[in-house]
Amino acid sequence: MDFLFSPKSKISKKLILFVILILAVMEGVGYLIGLIVRYEKDIMENEEYNFKRLIFENLLLKKRINSLKPNGVYIIVDTADNILYLKENNKTLLKAIISAGSGNILIDPSGKKEWIFETPRGIFTVRSKFERPSWIKPDWAFIEEGKPIPKNFSERIEEGVLGEYAIGLGHGYFIHGTLYKRLLGKNVTHGCIRLGDKELKTVYELTPIGAKVIIF
Repeated sequence: MDFLFSPKSKISKKLILFVILILAVMEGVGYLIGLIVRYEKDIMENEEYNFKRLIFENLLLKKRINSLKPNGVYIIVDTADNILYLKENNKTLLKAIISAGSGNILIDPSGKKEWIFETPRGIFTVRSKFERPSWIKPDWAFIEEGKPIPKNFSERIEEGVLGEYAIGLGHGYFIHGTLYKRLLGKNVTHGCIRLGDKELKTVYELTPIGAKVIIF
């Protein structure tokens, strides 16, 4: 049996369908809005959690750094900017221009050995202190000058080239003076740390044996 609809019934049907569609859309929009609100709330809560976590981790890191910081007098050497800091706890006693390692490479003419003239990085300890030090020239110094390596030890001794003081860090590395003060602030050394006369005297007098030297 066929159903017959009057024009009014057709309009009513379309109206009902339209209303249903509107309600469905509104329900969908409401659902989406709810999702967005919950998402934003989750983000805010997550950001707040991350912020608190970062603060906590930062505090832990500061405590760890402070625990690693040497007590008393110590030295910090910045080889990139050629700056030395003499510090006592959190106080800076001296800031001085230095010359650190050049990074140059010297190869033995025989090809069996090479030297890289870099200042070592790390944490070191002042092992020795000398007044009016003598330089015991290593093999590379003679090779660099194009001279034969002497067999007599006395021929290796050279006076007056390291300044009035030298502070030993071990493995042949020293903080010492220089004849080439015009080169301070440049990376030109064979690995040692050069200082001007006045600054070297201050560092020598205030830095005890056993003090830490942090080089980076």
